[in-house]
Amino acid sequence: MIKRFTLFILMVYAISYSQAQDYSRMTINEQFVDKTLYSIFARLGLKYDVQFDFDEEDVPNDLISRGFFNNVPLIEVLNTLLAPYDVDIVIEPGGNIVITKKEAREPEKTHDPTRFNFTLHGKLIDDASGESLPFATVYVKSTGKGVTTNVDGHFTLLNTPTDTSTIVVQYLGYATREVKLTPEMLEEDLALITLESMTRQLQEVVISDMREHMVKASGKISSFSVSPAQLSSLPSLGEKDIFRSLQMLPGISGTNETSSGLYVRGGTPDQNLVLFDGFTVYHVDHFYGFFSAFNANAVKDVQLYKGGFESKYGGRLSSVVVLTGKNGNANRISGNVGLSALSFNGSLEVPFAGSNGSLFLSVRRSYTDVIRSGLYNDIFDLYQEEETNNTQAGPGGRGGGFAQVENEPAFYFYDLNAKLTYRPSSKDVLSFSIYNGQDKLDNSNEFNSSQFGGGFPGGGGNGGFSNSTTDLNDWGNVGTSLRWGRQWNDRLFSNAVVSYSRYFTDRDRYTNAEITREDSTFTIRNGTVEDNEVIDYTFRLDNEYLLNSQHTLEFGMQLTYNEVDYNQIQNDTVTVLDRSDQGTVAATYVQDTWRPTERLNITPGLRVTFYSETDEIYVEPRISVSYQVTPRLKAKAAWGQYYQFVTRVVREDISQGSRDFWLLSNDDLNPVSSAVHYIAGFSYETDAFLFDIEGYYKDMTGLSEYTLRFSNNFQARSTEVDELFYEGTGYSRGVEFLLQKKFGKYTGWLGYTLSEVIHEFPELSDEPFPALHDQTHEFKIVNSLRLGKWTLAGTWVYATGKPYTSPIGFYDITLLDGNTNSYVSVGEKNGFRLPDYHRMDLSMTYGWDWGSRVKAELGLSVFNLYDNTNIWYKTFDIIEDDLVVTDVNTIGFTPNLFANIKF
Repeated sequence: MIKRFTLFILMVYAISYSQAQDYSRMTINEQFVDKTLYSIFARLGLKYDVQFDFDEEDVPNDLISRGFFNNVPLIEVLNTLLAPYDVDIVIEPGGNIVITKKEAREPEKTHDPTRFNFTLHGKLIDDASGESLPFATVYVKSTGKGVTTNVDGHFTLLNTPTDTSTIVVQYLGYATREVKLTPEMLEEDLALITLESMTRQLQEVVISDMREHMVKASGKISSFSVSPAQLSSLPSLGEKDIFRSLQMLPGISGTNETSSGLYVRGGTPDQNLVLFDGFTVYHVDHFYGFFSAFNANAVKDVQLYKGGFESKYGGRLSSVVVLTGKNGNANRISGNVGLSALSFNGSLEVPFAGSNGSLFLSVRRSYTDVIRSGLYNDIFDLYQEEETNNTQAGPGGRGGGFAQVENEPAFYFYDLNAKLTYRPSSKDVLSFSIYNGQDKLDNSNEFNSSQFGGGFPGGGGNGGFSNSTTDLNDWGNVGTSLRWGRQWNDRLFSNAVVSYSRYFTDRDRYTNAEITREDSTFTIRNGTVEDNEVIDYTFRLDNEYLLNSQHTLEFGMQLTYNEVDYNQIQNDTVTVLDRSDQGTVAATYVQDTWRPTERLNITPGLRVTFYSETDEIYVEPRISVSYQVTPRLKAKAAWGQYYQFVTRVVREDISQGSRDFWLLSNDDLNPVSSAVHYIAGFSYETDAFLFDIEGYYKDMTGLSEYTLRFSNNFQARSTEVDELFYEGTGYSRGVEFLLQKKFGKYTGWLGYTLSEVIHEFPELSDEPFPALHDQTHEFKIVNSLRLGKWTLAGTWVYATGKPYTSPIGFYDITLLDGNTNSYVSVGEKNGFRLPDYHRMDLSMTYGWDWGSRVKAELGLSVFNLYDNTNIWYKTFDIIEDDLVVTDVNTIGFTPNLFANIKF
């Protein structure tokens, strides 16, 4: 089935590609008899991948009695069909057909230029809401020379030829616009340019130009832009999810159903710098990781850097994700209300101060503590399968298992976003942003053997068994930032941020078991209390200075104070680990975007960091280069040194899978980690397609792992803390391929990654071993098809299995006091592999208008369409002298309904 589906998708891409090459030479072979003009447009649009843009007043939906076209050029077909209407027809690259009525066009007023080679300073905003549009592309049409808008939408074009030049503006999720400059519109110091969002619903009879992306490869190496507004078409478990969409890109693992975190090019989620409105987010999971902590309705823009990122970002080894929150509608009150199988989602946008200010509020909350949906049952039951699912005897064992206990856990999650923005002048922006998100779970339960008809469950014989479990788990994030952005003049922009961030997780799990056998009764109490907290206070100042047309300087500084606490107590008495650390990171950076020629772009940079815990200075040189070989072919490369000072330590738990925690590096138990990036590749881009290939090598040192694998029966023993931590090195390397169909009713991409992640911990293994997240092959397909008001989407993921460590037996030793302890013999480190992973998800969405301002949407998504059994991890237990292995599987076939209303 997998091969057939893959072949089908490849055929679709091949057909689309063959039809989208040159629309000016495309020929039509069709017969139309008694068809309306709009239905003919629809037919041509679906079959030949073209889009029509016209006003229905100019082109009425008349009946065409007959039309026979045998290999007739497209433009001749259109001229024949539209001959009665006196219109102009333009076929744009990419298949957009623009039809305008000749009489309706006002003669273009000509202007004589008054300025030459001048500096154009402007700002880009949304035409409906007044939101500034960051990281958009602005360039002069005649020269192709362009710039990117800053976080507040400002841009400066040096050496603009004349004040009558044509400016082209492009932004992800918005219609591309060409602006003809005039001396009159430049009388003000700031040229205000508006763009129209592509998310608006057009009339059903109009086949519009669907030139929006969900993701867009940036001109910089290893970087992508993401449009949160376009993500709703992709299948999801509950909410449209930014981080789940990023996982569908090559180089980022897409098989981690139970983590929204990003495993980027061999890195782990803690190695990603995640910034939301300037504050750092340390944990990005909701609902055990099935959803990310970010409400897509509260996010305006997402920038992803998979590697080789600039000197302005530091403190992480793998990648950077920069999220910009919505400012809110500055023109009118607006909002959104949505429901899914798990949660409610609502937002409100309110302008104030005469459109100089705006307030944005959003809230999302699950109702899983009130209504247990089928989706909730599927996800929560996953976390109880380790006791009930697929139990089998281990090596030399006899088998057996526990009876399943029915339990009604109390669980819910919520998140809140609020942002207040005020623009006191055309040069200044003040904003205050706050985020609060939390998950709360109470899975406590009680049961005894009488619930199962007496006797010891699974063991047979006489006796009884009773159990009381306290299981409380809370985790969440709080973040806030105060930002001041100022455009001092045409060339200098500053952005200052003061921020606070806190991540916490509290786990309290204890079990009291009483076992009665014939004439004896004994009690067992065991469990763990585990708390982890990360606090971050940061001041960041970034400056951008446009030196001249060849050099753009960026420089700034960052000061961060961290408090990181971790405490783990086992069986009430054993303090496994108790850490409380404080540290300060002070960094400064400078980088230059140098354009020596129109084709060559070089960005050297340097970051220098002082870290108080080690009292050392860390120097991080970096450089990236791109060269436009031809108008369509670009070569690119990057190299850089990176350090990380707060890390999430990998904790190997043979019995329960991997569970990690945050610590501050101190070069004692866990060292400062570092990585060197080597990246090279090229991209080939046409009007409709992008082919991108990048190879990378990442050399890592100072890796940390924490394990109890040498303790008896996986439990803590009287061991010095430093004996539980292990230091290692590693590397990751791979090649990524991306083929993307950018425009049209059918869009999507194919992604393939060939990679290897190897770690070397001499004290844990005599030989290097694959990391827990190592996957040799990963193949992804993303499809989206628009048919009128319907949007159909599908994704498919295939990857080879991840490694794991398995016990290979156990033995008993009688101690001097007469007690007997069971010891496990652990196999080769990550020497086994889980089965290959694959999953298909589908969705369909229907949208319509309620009046001029209200838009509605209904949809259905199906997760794991063909119900494939994918193993999450394996657990191992000693039960009645048997070593029992349990496969903990991820979610099977899961449908979800959702609805949204936007006003």
